Amino acid sequence: MSPTSPTDPGSAPAPGGLGEITRLFLRLGAIGFGGPQAHIAMIHDEAVVRRGWLDEAQFLEGVAVCEMLPGPASTQMGIYTGYLRAGPLGALVAGTCFILPAFIIVLALSWAYFRFQGVPQITALFFGISPVVIAIILAFCWKQGQKVIRDAPAVAIALTVGLIHAYLQTSVLVLLLLAGLAGLVFYPPPRSGPGTTTNQQLWWIPWPGLLPVTTAVTQVPPETLSVASFWGLDRIQAYGLPLMGFFLEVGISIFGGGLVIIPLLESTVVSQFHWLTHSEFIDGVALGSITPGPVVITAAFVGYKVAGALGALAATVGIFAPSFAIIMVASPFLRRLRQRRWVKSFLQGVMPAVLAVLGVALLTLARPALIQATGLRTGVAVIIALLAWIALVRWRQPTWLLIPAGAVVGLIAGSLLLPG
Repeated sequence: MSPTSPTDPGSAPAPGGLGEITRLFLRLGAIGFGGPQAHIAMIHDEAVVRRGWLDEAQFLEGVAVCEMLPGPASTQMGIYTGYLRAGPLGALVAGTCFILPAFIIVLALSWAYFRFQGVPQITALFFGISPVVIAIILAFCWKQGQKVIRDAPAVAIALTVGLIHAYLQTSVLVLLLLAGLAGLVFYPPPRSGPGTTTNQQLWWIPWPGLLPVTTAVTQVPPETLSVASFWGLDRIQAYGLPLMGFFLEVGISIFGGGLVIIPLLESTVVSQFHWLTHSEFIDGVALGSITPGPVVITAAFVGYKVAGALGALAATVGIFAPSFAIIMVASPFLRRLRQRRWVKSFLQGVMPAVLAVLGVALLTLARPALIQATGLRTGVAVIIALLAWIALVRWRQPTWLLIPAGAVVGLIAGSLLLPG
C-alpha cells in the first residue's frame, strides 16, 4: 500500500474525505436498525462495495479484531473504517457521527418517558414492551449459550459464576476477570511457539478497580434517585465524574455483544447506586433497543435520569471512549494481539461467565416485567414474552420490529382489555 493511499491511516485524508465520512456515518447512524450484524453489513456495503475504501481482506480483518475487543463491535467497525480511510481524525468523525443520531433519539425519548411517566397510555405501552425485552435477553442467552457453553469447563464456569453472583452479589467485573483466568487454566495456550506472549501485554485485561472514581457515589441513600432537570445543571457537578467513570468501566467490560451491558448496569445502577428502579431500567433497555445504533446507548437513558442531558452526554462519552481509544491508539497492534493464544483462552473463560451474569440479571428483571397486579395481567405479559421469544428464536424476527409490536399489544391490552 503506498503512503498516499486513502486507506493508509498514516496518510493525509483524501480531499473531501472527512465530509464524505461525516455524511455516510450520520446516515448509517440514523437508519442503523437491526442489530450489530446488520450495522456491519451496511458498513461493508458502503465502504467496500460502493466506495472501495477497504478491500475484503481489510474489512474481514477489522471485523475479526472488533469482535474480539470489549465494546460494541459495529461501532468499533465504523471507527476502524474511518481510521483506515482518514487516520485518527477519520476514526473520531466516523464513530461520533454513527453514535450521534441514536444519542439524540434516546435523549428525546428519555425526556418524554420521565415527563409522562405514570400516564395510563404510557404505562400500557410499557406493559407490552417490557415482556418483549425479557424475551430478547432470553433469546440472546439461548443462542449464545449454544455456541459458547459446549464443554464441561464452560458449564462449570457458567454455573460457578452464576451462583456466586446470585448469592454473594460479587462485582461483575471481578467475576469476568476470574472467569478469564479460569479460561487460561481450562484452555491453556501453548507454552512456546507462534502465538505466545509475555506478561508485558496483560495491560489489555479489564482490571476491576481501574477507575476508582465510581466509589464517590456508593454512599447514596437507599431511596431511588428522582429524575433530574432537563439539562441537569443541578446535579452534573456531583454526578458528572462518577457517571463518566462508571461507564468507562462498563465500556471496557462489554464482551460478547451489547446486551452484556444489562447485568453490568443492573447490579450497580439499580441495586447499588439506586439511580433507577427495576422497572425504569428495563424500560430504558427497551428504548435503547428500538433506536438505531448499538443497544449500549441505553447509557444515555441512565445518564439522563441521574443528571439530565449533561449526564446523558457524560455517560455516553464514558461508555464509548474505550472503543475510540482502543481503535485509534492500538490499531497498529490489534492484528498481532488477536493472534495471541492467551487472549483466545482468556475470552473462552469470559464468555460463559457473561451469559451467567446475564441470566442472573434476567431473573431479577423478569419479576417486574411479568408479575403484574392481577393474574390476568400476569398471564397476558407471560404470553407476550413467550410469543416474542418464539418470533426471535424460530422465525428470526428483528428486535426493532418486535418492540413496537409489543407496544401496540400492550396499549390494546393495558388500556382496553385490562383497565385499571
